[in-house]
Amino acid sequence: MMQNRGIAFLLVATLSFAIMNVMVKALSDLHFMQVVFFRAGGTFMFLFPYMVIKKIPLIGKNPKLLFLRASAGLISLATFFYAIQILPLGSAISIRYVGPIFGAILAFYYLKEKVVATQWLSFIVAFSGVLVIKGFDLRVSYLGLSLALISAFFLGFVFVLIRYLATREHYMTIIIYFMAFSLLISVLFFPHWRMPVGDEWYFVIFIGVFGLIGQLFMTKAFSYAEATVLAPFKYMEIIYALIMGFVFFGESYSLLSLLGMVLIVSGMIWNVVAKARAKKKELMLSVEK
Repeated sequence: MMQNRGIAFLLVATLSFAIMNVMVKALSDLHFMQVVFFRAGGTFMFLFPYMVIKKIPLIGKNPKLLFLRASAGLISLATFFYAIQILPLGSAISIRYVGPIFGAILAFYYLKEKVVATQWLSFIVAFSGVLVIKGFDLRVSYLGLSLALISAFFLGFVFVLIRYLATREHYMTIIIYFMAFSLLISVLFFPHWRMPVGDEWYFVIFIGVFGLIGQLFMTKAFSYAEATVLAPFKYMEIIYALIMGFVFFGESYSLLSLLGMVLIVSGMIWNVVAKARAKKKELMLSVEK
């Protein structure tokens, strides 16, 4: 029952993020940092008063690490939004999903977390998918590929920092730092902004609303079920992106491009399963001792 609830929450979260990404794509004529401002502003507007009312810490106990997480998160978000604006929606989202590869490598060096042989193989499978997408989709430019990979790298960095901060800070404190920092930095790009017109106003509102819904439901999902259970459903965002990209932007993909996406998803699910099995084996060995 709890697992089913976790899956349901995750499906709502991935759908919300997919809708948010469609809004970002629809605002391709706006500077990507202006879009970041609306994304962060929508979440901050709802989250800040709630935290004040509930007396949830705004400063936190680890301000330097919270600031570092916010910085990495902003770089990942900004480069991802830029990538969405210049790449097909499905390709941008798929490439960014290799973030856990960088997260595992960074955790290996900084948190001394083990990476078993099967995980390394899963990383190779996933990254080969990126190469297939780049090699067989002429719409994927080197700039777009670089932006998506930079976003993935800093997303992996965020995973490591959150893993460390999760037991030391309230999750809303971590989020509010990210949103506040994103707002402050995005305002520096104000000279490159323009006033939204017509339907664009709906899009900028929906970016903040659906971004917040996705973030909250994603957090709740992982509190109800383990990552190994949720992993396959997490990648529904790519399916949503393929459908919405076709419906709203007329995007289509060759079989080889789709194969690249399948390789990425397969590799990332394999990574989660391999890591879970390694932990289970390690636990069993420790019990036997």
